[in-house]
Amino acid sequence: MPYIESLRVFARIIELGSITSGGRDLRLTPAVASKRIKELEKHLGVRLFNRTTRSLTPTGVGRVFYKEAKKVLASIDTAESAIATFSDTPRGVIRVNAPLGLGRRIIAPLVPDFVKKFPSTEVRMRLSDRKVDIIGENLDLAFFIGMPRDSNLKLRKIADCERVLCAAPDYLAAKGTPKLPDDLLNGKHNCLLLRYPRSPEYFWVIKTNNGPRKLEVTGKYDADDGDVLTAWALSGHGVINKPYFEIMEHLRSGALVEILSDTPPVPTIFGCLYPHKKLQDPKMRCFVDFIISHCSKSFDT
Repeated sequence: MPYIESLRVFARIIELGSITSGGRDLRLTPAVASKRIKELEKHLGVRLFNRTTRSLTPTGVGRVFYKEAKKVLASIDTAESAIATFSDTPRGVIRVNAPLGLGRRIIAPLVPDFVKKFPSTEVRMRLSDRKVDIIGENLDLAFFIGMPRDSNLKLRKIADCERVLCAAPDYLAAKGTPKLPDDLLNGKHNCLLLRYPRSPEYFWVIKTNNGPRKLEVTGKYDADDGDVLTAWALSGHGVINKPYFEIMEHLRSGALVEILSDTPPVPTIFGCLYPHKKLQDPKMRCFVDFIISHCSKSFDT
């Protein structure tokens, strides 16, 4: 279906902002992606993009065509999902997003086993600690740790996710071990924070006898990669608030030490989000069920 594939290339180029990014997302070289666009423009008899040496923007006609092309592609996806329900064999591409730590430790190691069990599937993973737009980025599924609020997506809880405040012994020896939550405030300790462009106001929420309490902690540096924060903590640079599964080996070895165990962070959940239209897609159900059946024990404390 060359024409349909050209529509997909066109849509991804608009969504990702460049021929290189759009082609890479569909596993095409920039040359092949560019050729698809030229063939589409020739077929339609219009120019879909304004091109300069530094930018690529859709023309007015291109924006109109994109809006209608998305409807066509959505209808095709729906039709293929409906047909797939008549097959016992999941097939097709699954586009998955997960946070870095969760993806590296839990999800990614299971992908080869899933594809081996269902060889007609392909899994394309993206790992990022930033918030993603599942619809806008054409994802089928996004795993998360936290409390998402997007009511337009289907949420499936997988497990409770305990969190821990901890630091390296050397750091605590130098700065002192916090005895009360207030000891983390007003710059008394360097709290290592996960932040990224356009991230919300950052704070830690802990459990107390009077209910949840927000701590507006601060630190001298932050990162958008949770594993960087762990590395800094291991090197004695500050306090981290991390999911237990990510740092349990460091706690067991003594490389990190739990602090404020009487007022730990409020637990979050490990789950997944996906568009409602994906509910009937066999490959989606099989993939999520497979992940759940193989990873739940990773969250036991």
